[in-house]
Amino acid sequence: MFTLTLASILLVIFIGVGLYLKSVPIFEHNSFWHLISSTEWKPGSGKFGFLPFIAGTIWVTAIAVVLSIPVALFTALYLTEYSKSYIRRWVFTALDILAGIPSVVYGVWGTLFIVPWISEKLSPHFVEYSTGYTTLAGGIVLGIMILPLLISLFVEIFSAVPKEFRDASLSLGATKWQTCKHVILRKTLPGIIAALILSVSRALGETIAVLMVCGNVPLIPHSIFESCYPLPALIANNYGEMLSVPLYESALMLAAFLLFIVVLIFNASSRAVIYRIVRNR
Repeated sequence: MFTLTLASILLVIFIGVGLYLKSVPIFEHNSFWHLISSTEWKPGSGKFGFLPFIAGTIWVTAIAVVLSIPVALFTALYLTEYSKSYIRRWVFTALDILAGIPSVVYGVWGTLFIVPWISEKLSPHFVEYSTGYTTLAGGIVLGIMILPLLISLFVEIFSAVPKEFRDASLSLGATKWQTCKHVILRKTLPGIIAALILSVSRALGETIAVLMVCGNVPLIPHSIFESCYPLPALIANNYGEMLSVPLYESALMLAAFLLFIVVLIFNASSRAVIYRIVRNR
């Protein structure tokens, strides 16, 4: 068991080292800071600026999390604290179906419904013109994709709170909502943060659905109605097709390495926050 545990840890290290070694050639021509701060993406001229792709990844992930957290949190509270058993059975079945749908289906659905809705109904109220293939479209599709995961995790977390805590709160005169707000949510805060970590990590690496609705324009988006180009979409779109261009493979491996580092840092930071919350409780 120790050997298998050690192998799982070493696997993460090997992935990181392998991506770094494949990225090394590009560092011979550009500094790391220049690569992540430059906005020029001209592979034919040897210019690889990753800032637009990093910004696109952050935009889409942030929109997805902001849209999905309230829905997932209140849905989970309703299912665990208010709903009847037959409602929970139907909702859990629907969540299982949503979780099992391939990401390409979400991408097709977003292209057919979300993109036209943004282009024809929503964006005219805010901007002069938008194609619909925007950061907002990517965030909506990605937010819907991570909803089943978030709701399932929140339900498990809330269900783990002992019934005695609820009974004690209600016996002191608290309402159902006050019990949820001051007992359930407060008691499960570390678990909620852990669930958010998992969902954000899932969102950061999503590729196909985001690739289909974001527009894939290598420019920094300045509003939710502009197109973007997340890092996973960059790798999926170009790997295997443009490798004859010098340094292109190294640039794509650096994109994968950046994604790897971002997920690693985010998880490590969030784990530290959870540890401090648990220690101070």
